[in-house]
Amino acid sequence: MSVTPQLALTLDNRFARELSEMAVPWQADDAPRPRLLVLNEVLATTLGLDPAMLRSPDGLRLLTGTSLPDGAAPVAQAYSGHQFGGFSPRLGDGRALLLGELTDPTGRLHDLHLKGSGRTPFARGGDGLAAVGPMLREYLISEAMHALGVPTTRALAVVATGRSVRRDTELPGAVLARVADSHLRVGSFQYAQATGDVGLLRRLADHAVARHYPAAAQSEQPYLALFKAVLTAQASLVAQWMLVGFVHGVMNTDNMTISGETIDYGPCAFLEGFDPATVYSSIDESGRYAYANQPVVAEWNLARLAEALLPLLHDEQDQAVALATEALSGFRQQYGDAWSAGMKTKLGLSGPQDEAVILKLIDDLLTLLETDRVDYTSFFRLLGAAAGGDAGPMRSLFADQQGVGDWVERWRALKPDAALMAGTNPAYIPRNHLVEEALNAATAGNLAPFERLLEAIVSPYQERTGLERYAAAAPADFGVYRTYCGT
Repeated sequence: MSVTPQLALTLDNRFARELSEMAVPWQADDAPRPRLLVLNEVLATTLGLDPAMLRSPDGLRLLTGTSLPDGAAPVAQAYSGHQFGGFSPRLGDGRALLLGELTDPTGRLHDLHLKGSGRTPFARGGDGLAAVGPMLREYLISEAMHALGVPTTRALAVVATGRSVRRDTELPGAVLARVADSHLRVGSFQYAQATGDVGLLRRLADHAVARHYPAAAQSEQPYLALFKAVLTAQASLVAQWMLVGFVHGVMNTDNMTISGETIDYGPCAFLEGFDPATVYSSIDESGRYAYANQPVVAEWNLARLAEALLPLLHDEQDQAVALATEALSGFRQQYGDAWSAGMKTKLGLSGPQDEAVILKLIDDLLTLLETDRVDYTSFFRLLGAAAGGDAGPMRSLFADQQGVGDWVERWRALKPDAALMAGTNPAYIPRNHLVEEALNAATAGNLAPFERLLEAIVSPYQERTGLERYAAAAPADFGVYRTYCGT
């Protein structure tokens, strides 16, 4: 790695300094022929970075980690994780690097992180590389989630490396540069706890409090306050996933952030026909991470975080367990409240309402959607038109015309707000067939379909002439959709 002082950028290494036991100094592999595929200029400007600089040869070397500002100290982070329920004590960044922390013009701190930058000591036999398709997928989906208002890591750039990656076939390689509030995970705390070093666990918790939940430091029980804050953030996050029809696909504890951001867009996708049992991940054979299971898995993951924090909650084990159990018991209520409030908004309902009536209305709707496997996103968008008086297009989605007609009458009696619905229910999401079309074309060297899809999804609520196909459901012959982790 070379140092390029002329880059107008300072990267701190606070994580590496404060938690050196969880940070392995490492360098990115060389990118022999770096070529910029996509740059998030809006995000770059928000971070205080010059897009023109990032497009320059020095900028491309920064975005691939091969040339960094003076003082930067890139590291691979250590963490553990429950993967499909089985505990792995030593996972870590097998193909990723934390380049450092940067401060934006408002004073907010962000991680600058690479994915696909080469093997690290945590690679576990993998090559540490990434292909163009999976890195562009993360760019697309994370930017869609951001546009939908869902907390997420964000993609700054994807750079082709000029190196081939061997998967089933030879594929063009790429590096993703992404930004996050941090990359602290439930698995980070599991790793610290598994070392048996309570001092390390405490320093990690203090680091998380200072970075994400400074108010917790003023609590009489700061580490319990930290746990409660993470629980609240995750209850809200998963409710938002459910409301937009997002299926993460690999909710291992190393993929649950302390900040409450969505992270790691591997085998993920958005619902098509509504089915709570939907699974898109090719490796989730048991359906552990199916759409309907996501709140349950989130609660399970938070229980693992509570277990890791027990040594900090109380000197007496029984007391620590009691405190953690009581805090964890609040998850279902918080999740339920967030989801119910969001569903009411999707239905255009606001103000005082009879909650029992609303919940029955929602339950009956979900039954109708599941019975006819109605396209989830199309339904809610067309329901907004029904609030304005034109229910025909929405009703055409159903085979059960009597059932949906009766439901619409009950819903209209509550006076739904069409304008509220138009700003809540997207017209455009990264529909699975369009994502595959864009990634296949990009892998073959044609970025036009990717750029067109990106144009649609970054403004999801504004319908535009010429983008009709981006609002349409998948064709009948699209078949069963499966996604892969990209490693």
